[in-house]
Amino acid sequence: MNSKFIGGILLIVGTSIGGGMLALPVANSAMGFWQSSLFLLLTWSLMTLGALFVLEVNLYLAPGKNMVSMAYATLGKTGLIIAWLSYLFLLYTLLSAYISGGADVLNSLLIKVNIYAKPWQLTSIFTLIFGLFVYGGIHFVDIINRGLMFAKLAVYFILTILIAPFVEVNNFHGGEISYITGSIMILITSFGFAIIVPNLREYFNDDIKTLKKVVLIGSLIPLICYIAWDGVIMGSLPAHAEHTLMSLMYDEHTTSSMANMLENRVNNNIISSLFNFFTSICMLTAFLGVSLCLISFLKDGLNMKIEGKEGLNLFLLTFLPPLLVVIYYPSAYIHALTYAGFFCVVLLLLLPALMSFVGRKNFTSKYIVPGGKACQLLVIACSIILLFVAF
Repeated sequence: MNSKFIGGILLIVGTSIGGGMLALPVANSAMGFWQSSLFLLLTWSLMTLGALFVLEVNLYLAPGKNMVSMAYATLGKTGLIIAWLSYLFLLYTLLSAYISGGADVLNSLLIKVNIYAKPWQLTSIFTLIFGLFVYGGIHFVDIINRGLMFAKLAVYFILTILIAPFVEVNNFHGGEISYITGSIMILITSFGFAIIVPNLREYFNDDIKTLKKVVLIGSLIPLICYIAWDGVIMGSLPAHAEHTLMSLMYDEHTTSSMANMLENRVNNNIISSLFNFFTSICMLTAFLGVSLCLISFLKDGLNMKIEGKEGLNLFLLTFLPPLLVVIYYPSAYIHALTYAGFFCVVLLLLLPALMSFVGRKNFTSKYIVPGGKACQLLVIACSIILLFVAF
Protein backbone atom coordinates (compact mmCIF):
# COMPACT_ATOMS: atom_id res chain seq x y z
CA MET A 1 0.00 0.00 0.00
CA ASN A 2 1.85 3.11 -1.22
CA SER A 3 1.68 6.62 0.18
CA LYS A 4 -0.25 7.93 -2.83
CA PHE A 5 -3.01 5.38 -2.26
CA ILE A 6 -3.19 6.31 1.43
CA GLY A 7 -3.16 9.99 0.49
CA GLY A 8 -6.15 9.51 -1.81
CA ILE A 9 -8.09 7.76 0.94
CA LEU A 10 -7.25 10.55 3.39
CA LEU A 11 -8.47 13.17 0.91
CA ILE A 12 -11.90 11.52 0.90
CA VAL A 13 -11.86 11.08 4.68
CA GLY A 14 -10.86 14.73 5.14
CA THR A 15 -13.59 15.91 2.75
CA SER A 16 -16.23 13.86 4.59
CA ILE A 17 -15.31 14.22 8.27
CA GLY A 18 -15.63 17.87 9.13
CA GLY A 19 -17.80 20.17 11.19
CA GLY A 20 -20.89 18.26 10.11
CA MET A 21 -19.78 15.29 12.18
CA LEU A 22 -20.58 17.25 15.35
CA ALA A 23 -24.20 17.67 14.21
CA LEU A 24 -24.85 13.98 13.60
CA PRO A 25 -25.62 12.90 17.21
CA VAL A 26 -27.96 15.88 17.57
CA ALA A 27 -29.70 15.24 14.23
CA ASN A 28 -30.00 11.49 14.91
CA SER A 29 -31.05 11.68 18.57
CA ALA A 30 -34.81 11.71 17.93
CA MET A 31 -34.51 8.75 15.56
CA GLY A 32 -32.49 6.59 17.95
CA PHE A 33 -29.10 4.92 17.57
CA TRP A 34 -30.09 1.70 15.78
CA GLN A 35 -32.43 3.34 13.30
CA SER A 36 -29.99 6.16 12.55
CA SER A 37 -27.14 3.65 12.05
CA LEU A 38 -29.25 1.84 9.46
CA PHE A 39 -29.89 5.09 7.62
CA LEU A 40 -26.21 6.02 7.81
CA LEU A 41 -25.48 2.73 6.05
CA LEU A 42 -28.14 3.38 3.39
CA THR A 43 -26.96 6.97 2.89
CA TRP A 44 -23.36 5.78 2.52
CA SER A 45 -24.45 3.24 -0.12
CA LEU A 46 -26.38 5.83 -2.12
CA MET A 47 -23.73 8.57 -1.93
CA THR A 48 -20.95 6.11 -2.84
CA LEU A 49 -22.98 5.06 -5.86
CA GLY A 50 -23.32 8.74 -6.77
CA ALA A 51 -19.53 9.14 -6.44
CA LEU A 52 -18.99 6.24 -8.85
CA PHE A 53 -21.32 7.93 -11.37
CA VAL A 54 -19.23 11.09 -10.98
CA LEU A 55 -16.13 9.00 -11.77
CA GLU A 56 -17.76 7.44 -14.84
CA VAL A 57 -18.88 10.79 -16.26
CA ASN A 58 -15.55 12.46 -15.51
CA LEU A 59 -13.83 9.75 -17.55
CA TYR A 60 -15.87 10.82 -20.59
CA LEU A 61 -13.74 13.97 -20.66
CA ALA A 62 -10.07 14.88 -20.48
CA PRO A 63 -8.42 15.03 -17.01
CA GLY A 64 -8.82 18.29 -15.12
CA LYS A 65 -12.54 18.81 -15.82
CA ASN A 66 -14.89 19.49 -12.90
CA MET A 67 -18.61 19.05 -12.23
CA VAL A 68 -19.56 22.17 -14.16
CA SER A 69 -17.70 21.06 -17.30
CA MET A 70 -19.16 17.55 -16.97
CA ALA A 71 -22.72 18.90 -16.75
CA TYR A 72 -22.23 21.16 -19.76
CA ALA A 73 -20.73 18.35 -21.90
CA THR A 74 -23.60 15.93 -21.17
CA LEU A 75 -26.67 18.06 -20.36
CA GLY A 76 -25.90 21.30 -22.21
CA LYS A 77 -26.60 24.82 -20.93
CA THR A 78 -29.39 23.65 -18.61
CA GLY A 79 -27.01 21.24 -16.86
CA LEU A 80 -24.35 23.95 -16.72
CA ILE A 81 -26.67 26.42 -14.98
CA ILE A 82 -27.98 23.82 -12.50
CA ALA A 83 -24.45 22.60 -11.68
CA TRP A 84 -23.11 26.15 -11.33
CA LEU A 85 -25.90 27.29 -9.01
CA SER A 86 -25.91 24.04 -6.98
CA TYR A 87 -22.14 24.18 -6.52
CA LEU A 88 -22.28 27.83 -5.49
CA PHE A 89 -25.15 27.49 -3.03
CA LEU A 90 -23.72 24.26 -1.59
CA LEU A 91 -20.45 25.98 -0.72
CA TYR A 92 -22.20 29.10 0.62
CA THR A 93 -24.52 27.11 2.89
CA LEU A 94 -21.65 24.94 4.16
CA LEU A 95 -19.57 28.03 4.85
CA SER A 96 -22.50 29.60 6.74
CA ALA A 97 -22.75 26.45 8.87
CA TYR A 98 -19.04 26.39 9.69
CA ILE A 99 -18.86 30.11 10.45
CA SER A 100 -21.80 29.69 12.82
CA GLY A 101 -20.26 26.65 14.50
CA GLY A 102 -16.77 28.14 14.54
CA ALA A 103 -17.97 31.36 16.16
CA ASP A 104 -19.81 29.29 18.77
CA VAL A 105 -16.65 27.34 19.57
CA LEU A 106 -14.63 30.59 19.72
CA ASN A 107 -17.19 32.06 22.12
CA SER A 108 -16.98 29.06 24.47
CA LEU A 109 -13.18 29.28 24.51
CA LEU A 110 -13.20 33.04 25.23
CA ILE A 111 -15.73 32.64 28.05
CA LYS A 112 -13.33 30.25 29.79
CA VAL A 113 -10.82 33.13 30.03
CA ASN A 114 -13.53 35.65 31.01
CA ILE A 115 -13.69 37.42 27.66
CA TYR A 116 -17.19 38.21 26.41
CA ALA A 117 -18.18 39.43 22.96
CA LYS A 118 -21.37 39.97 20.99
CA PRO A 119 -22.40 37.31 18.42
CA TRP A 120 -21.74 39.57 15.40
CA GLN A 121 -18.26 40.37 16.75
CA LEU A 122 -17.43 36.67 17.18
CA THR A 123 -18.56 35.72 13.68
CA SER A 124 -16.68 38.67 12.17
CA ILE A 125 -13.45 37.91 14.07
CA PHE A 126 -13.56 34.19 13.21
CA THR A 127 -14.26 34.86 9.52
CA LEU A 128 -11.64 37.60 9.16
CA ILE A 129 -8.79 35.76 10.90
CA PHE A 130 -9.20 32.38 9.25
CA GLY A 131 -10.41 33.90 5.98
CA LEU A 132 -7.01 35.60 5.68
CA PHE A 133 -5.39 32.14 5.96
CA VAL A 134 -7.38 31.05 2.91
CA TYR A 135 -6.48 34.29 1.12
CA GLY A 136 -2.84 33.28 1.60
CA GLY A 137 -3.32 30.48 -0.93
CA ILE A 138 -3.60 26.73 -1.20
CA HIS A 139 -0.02 25.98 -0.14
CA PHE A 140 -0.46 27.88 3.12
CA VAL A 141 -3.80 26.17 3.80
CA ASP A 142 -2.36 22.77 2.88
CA ILE A 143 0.43 23.04 5.47
CA ILE A 144 -2.03 24.04 8.21
CA ASN A 145 -4.63 21.47 7.15
CA ARG A 146 -2.22 18.51 7.20
CA GLY A 147 -1.29 19.10 10.83
CA LEU A 148 -4.91 19.72 11.83
CA MET A 149 -6.13 16.57 10.03
CA PHE A 150 -3.68 14.26 11.81
CA ALA A 151 -4.50 15.96 15.13
CA LYS A 152 -8.25 15.61 14.45
CA LEU A 153 -8.07 11.88 13.70
CA ALA A 154 -5.81 11.21 16.69
CA VAL A 155 -8.06 13.12 19.11
CA TYR A 156 -11.15 11.44 17.64
CA PHE A 157 -9.84 7.94 18.44
CA ILE A 158 -8.69 8.98 21.92
CA LEU A 159 -12.05 10.60 22.67
CA THR A 160 -14.02 7.59 21.45
CA ILE A 161 -12.03 5.29 23.75
CA LEU A 162 -12.25 7.63 26.76
CA ILE A 163 -16.01 8.32 26.45
CA ALA A 164 -16.94 4.65 25.81
CA PRO A 165 -17.00 3.68 29.55
CA PHE A 166 -19.73 6.31 30.14
CA VAL A 167 -22.07 4.77 27.57
CA GLU A 168 -25.35 3.40 28.94
CA VAL A 169 -27.05 0.72 26.84
CA ASN A 170 -30.50 2.03 27.81
CA ASN A 171 -29.77 5.23 25.86
CA PHE A 172 -29.66 3.20 22.64
CA HIS A 173 -33.29 2.19 23.00
CA GLY A 174 -36.23 4.25 21.81
CA GLY A 175 -36.49 6.78 19.04
CA GLU A 176 -38.89 7.01 16.12
CA ILE A 177 -37.84 6.16 12.57
CA SER A 178 -40.29 8.80 11.28
CA TYR A 179 -37.86 11.50 12.46
CA ILE A 180 -35.60 10.58 9.53
CA THR A 181 -37.30 13.35 7.53
CA GLY A 182 -35.70 15.91 9.85
CA SER A 183 -32.16 14.51 9.72
CA ILE A 184 -31.71 12.84 6.32
CA MET A 185 -30.21 15.96 4.70
CA ILE A 186 -27.53 16.21 7.38
CA LEU A 187 -26.68 12.55 6.74
CA ILE A 188 -26.42 13.34 3.01
CA THR A 189 -24.13 16.32 3.70
CA SER A 190 -21.89 14.11 5.85
CA PHE A 191 -21.12 11.93 2.81
CA GLY A 192 -20.58 14.75 0.32
CA PHE A 193 -17.09 13.55 -0.67
CA ALA A 194 -17.92 12.99 -4.37
CA ILE A 195 -17.05 16.61 -5.08
CA ILE A 196 -13.36 15.65 -4.89
CA VAL A 197 -13.58 12.65 -7.27
CA PRO A 198 -12.58 14.64 -10.41
CA ASN A 199 -9.41 15.73 -8.60
CA LEU A 200 -8.67 12.14 -7.59
CA ARG A 201 -9.08 10.97 -11.20
CA GLU A 202 -6.38 13.42 -12.26
CA TYR A 203 -4.21 12.51 -9.25
CA PHE A 204 -4.24 8.77 -10.07
CA ASN A 205 -3.79 9.20 -13.86
CA ASP A 206 -6.93 7.24 -14.84
CA ASP A 207 -5.95 4.17 -12.80
CA ILE A 208 -9.54 2.86 -12.58
CA LYS A 209 -8.81 -0.09 -10.30
CA THR A 210 -7.07 2.11 -7.73
CA LEU A 211 -9.70 4.85 -8.03
CA LYS A 212 -12.52 2.44 -7.23
CA LYS A 213 -10.64 1.13 -4.19
CA VAL A 214 -9.90 4.66 -2.98
CA VAL A 215 -13.56 5.69 -3.29
CA LEU A 216 -14.88 2.57 -1.54
CA ILE A 217 -12.30 2.44 1.28
CA GLY A 218 -12.19 6.22 1.69
CA SER A 219 -15.98 6.43 2.05
CA LEU A 220 -16.20 3.40 4.36
CA ILE A 221 -13.91 4.97 6.98
CA PRO A 222 -16.25 7.96 7.62
CA LEU A 223 -19.21 5.56 7.89
CA ILE A 224 -17.44 3.60 10.64
CA CYS A 225 -16.32 6.81 12.36
CA TYR A 226 -19.84 8.28 12.26
CA ILE A 227 -21.48 5.18 13.76
CA ALA A 228 -18.84 4.97 16.51
CA TRP A 229 -19.19 8.71 17.22
CA ASP A 230 -22.98 8.48 17.38
CA GLY A 231 -22.58 5.49 19.67
CA VAL A 232 -20.42 7.17 22.30
CA ILE A 233 -22.24 10.54 22.23
CA MET A 234 -25.81 9.20 22.06
CA GLY A 235 -24.93 6.43 24.48
CA SER A 236 -23.55 8.80 27.10
CA LEU A 237 -26.07 11.64 26.62
CA PRO A 238 -29.77 10.64 26.74
CA ALA A 239 -31.99 12.01 23.98
CA HIS A 240 -35.34 12.24 25.75
CA ALA A 241 -35.09 14.54 28.74
CA GLU A 242 -34.70 18.22 29.50
CA HIS A 243 -31.45 19.81 28.28
CA THR A 244 -30.39 16.81 26.21
CA LEU A 245 -29.42 16.07 22.61
CA MET A 246 -32.88 16.63 21.10
CA SER A 247 -33.11 20.11 22.63
CA LEU A 248 -29.93 21.14 20.79
CA MET A 249 -31.77 21.10 17.44
CA TYR A 250 -33.20 24.48 18.47
CA ASP A 251 -30.16 25.79 20.36
CA GLU A 252 -28.25 28.77 18.97
CA HIS A 253 -25.04 27.33 20.46
CA THR A 254 -25.27 23.70 19.40
CA THR A 255 -21.59 22.73 19.65
CA SER A 256 -20.78 24.53 22.90
CA SER A 257 -24.00 23.28 24.53
CA MET A 258 -23.14 19.70 23.57
CA ALA A 259 -19.65 20.21 25.02
CA ASN A 260 -21.19 21.47 28.28
CA MET A 261 -23.57 18.49 28.46
CA LEU A 262 -20.69 16.06 27.97
CA GLU A 263 -18.59 17.89 30.57
CA ASN A 264 -21.42 17.59 33.13
CA ARG A 265 -21.91 13.91 32.28
CA VAL A 266 -18.31 12.66 32.42
CA ASN A 267 -16.90 15.12 34.97
CA ASN A 268 -13.45 14.53 33.50
CA ASN A 269 -11.22 17.49 32.67
CA ILE A 270 -9.14 15.52 30.14
CA ILE A 271 -12.21 14.42 28.16
CA SER A 272 -13.71 17.92 28.32
CA SER A 273 -10.51 19.54 27.10
CA LEU A 274 -10.07 17.01 24.30
CA PHE A 275 -13.70 17.44 23.21
CA ASN A 276 -13.32 21.23 23.04
CA PHE A 277 -10.08 20.78 21.10
CA PHE A 278 -11.78 18.32 18.74
CA THR A 279 -14.74 20.62 18.02
CA SER A 280 -12.34 23.50 17.33
CA ILE A 281 -10.31 21.45 14.84
CA CYS A 282 -13.43 20.09 13.11
CA MET A 283 -14.83 23.55 12.54
CA LEU A 284 -11.49 25.00 11.46
CA THR A 285 -10.60 22.26 8.95
CA ALA A 286 -14.13 22.35 7.53
CA PHE A 287 -14.03 26.15 7.23
CA LEU A 288 -10.61 26.15 5.55
CA GLY A 289 -11.51 23.40 3.07
CA VAL A 290 -14.86 24.87 1.99
CA SER A 291 -13.47 28.42 1.85
CA LEU A 292 -10.63 27.30 -0.38
CA CYS A 293 -13.06 25.51 -2.72
CA LEU A 294 -15.36 28.53 -2.86
CA ILE A 295 -12.69 31.16 -3.47
CA SER A 296 -11.13 28.97 -6.20
CA PHE A 297 -14.55 28.37 -7.79
CA LEU A 298 -15.35 32.11 -7.87
CA LYS A 299 -11.86 32.93 -9.13
CA ASP A 300 -12.23 30.58 -12.11
CA GLY A 301 -15.92 31.23 -12.76
CA LEU A 302 -15.57 35.04 -12.70
CA ASN A 303 -12.04 35.09 -14.17
CA MET A 304 -10.62 37.13 -11.28
CA LYS A 305 -7.18 37.31 -9.70
CA ILE A 306 -6.40 36.88 -5.99
CA GLU A 307 -4.45 40.13 -5.82
CA GLY A 308 -5.06 43.87 -5.75
CA LYS A 309 -8.60 45.24 -6.02
CA GLU A 310 -9.89 42.05 -7.67
CA GLY A 311 -8.47 40.04 -4.77
CA LEU A 312 -10.32 42.20 -2.25
CA ASN A 313 -13.57 41.84 -4.21
CA LEU A 314 -13.03 38.09 -4.40
CA PHE A 315 -12.46 37.96 -0.64
CA LEU A 316 -15.71 39.87 -0.03
CA LEU A 317 -17.67 37.71 -2.49
CA THR A 318 -16.44 34.60 -0.70
CA PHE A 319 -16.99 35.55 2.92
CA LEU A 320 -19.47 38.44 3.13
CA PRO A 321 -22.69 36.58 2.09
CA PRO A 322 -22.29 33.69 4.60
CA LEU A 323 -21.10 36.13 7.27
CA LEU A 324 -24.28 38.21 6.89
CA VAL A 325 -26.40 35.04 7.03
CA VAL A 326 -24.84 34.05 10.35
CA ILE A 327 -25.00 37.58 11.82
CA TYR A 328 -28.74 37.80 11.13
CA TYR A 329 -29.40 34.11 11.80
CA PRO A 330 -26.95 33.04 14.54
CA SER A 331 -28.48 29.55 14.94
CA ALA A 332 -27.62 28.69 11.34
CA TYR A 333 -25.39 25.68 12.07
CA ILE A 334 -27.85 22.76 12.00
CA HIS A 335 -30.21 24.38 9.50
CA ALA A 336 -27.47 25.37 7.05
CA LEU A 337 -26.20 21.78 7.03
CA THR A 338 -29.75 20.68 6.19
CA TYR A 339 -29.95 23.10 3.27
CA ALA A 340 -26.50 21.95 2.12
CA GLY A 341 -27.91 18.41 1.95
CA PHE A 342 -30.47 19.61 -0.60
CA PHE A 343 -27.72 20.88 -2.91
CA CYS A 344 -25.67 17.72 -2.29
CA VAL A 345 -28.60 15.66 -3.60
CA VAL A 346 -28.81 17.78 -6.76
CA LEU A 347 -25.07 18.05 -7.42
CA LEU A 348 -23.78 14.66 -6.24
CA LEU A 349 -26.72 12.32 -6.87
CA LEU A 350 -29.30 13.57 -9.35
CA LEU A 351 -26.95 15.28 -11.81
CA PRO A 352 -24.33 12.45 -11.94
CA ALA A 353 -27.04 9.85 -12.62
CA LEU A 354 -28.65 12.05 -15.31
CA MET A 355 -25.25 12.85 -16.84
CA SER A 356 -24.39 9.17 -17.13
CA PHE A 357 -27.87 8.36 -18.46
CA VAL A 358 -27.40 10.86 -21.32
CA GLY A 359 -23.64 10.48 -21.57
CA ARG A 360 -23.63 6.73 -22.31
CA LYS A 361 -25.40 7.50 -25.60
CA ASN A 362 -22.75 9.98 -26.75
CA PHE A 363 -19.51 9.12 -24.94
CA THR A 364 -17.37 6.11 -24.07
CA SER A 365 -15.81 5.70 -20.65
CA LYS A 366 -13.07 3.51 -19.27
CA TYR A 367 -15.43 2.68 -16.40
CA ILE A 368 -19.19 2.01 -16.34
CA VAL A 369 -21.09 1.80 -13.05
CA PRO A 370 -22.64 -1.71 -12.77
CA GLY A 371 -26.40 -2.14 -12.86
CA GLY A 372 -27.23 -0.56 -16.20
CA LYS A 373 -30.27 1.72 -16.56
CA ALA A 374 -31.93 0.19 -13.50
CA CYS A 375 -29.14 1.54 -11.29
CA GLN A 376 -29.32 4.97 -12.93
CA LEU A 377 -33.10 5.15 -12.53
CA LEU A 378 -32.84 4.00 -8.91
CA VAL A 379 -30.49 6.89 -8.04
CA ILE A 380 -32.65 9.38 -9.98
CA ALA A 381 -35.79 8.15 -8.18
CA CYS A 382 -34.09 8.30 -4.74
CA SER A 383 -32.87 11.83 -5.52
CA ILE A 384 -36.37 13.02 -6.40
CA ILE A 385 -37.79 11.45 -3.22
CA LEU A 386 -35.06 13.10 -1.11
CA LEU A 387 -35.72 16.50 -2.69
CA PHE A 388 -39.44 16.06 -2.01
CA VAL A 389 -38.65 15.23 1.64
CA ALA A 390 -36.40 18.31 1.84
CA PHE A 391 -39.21 20.57 0.64
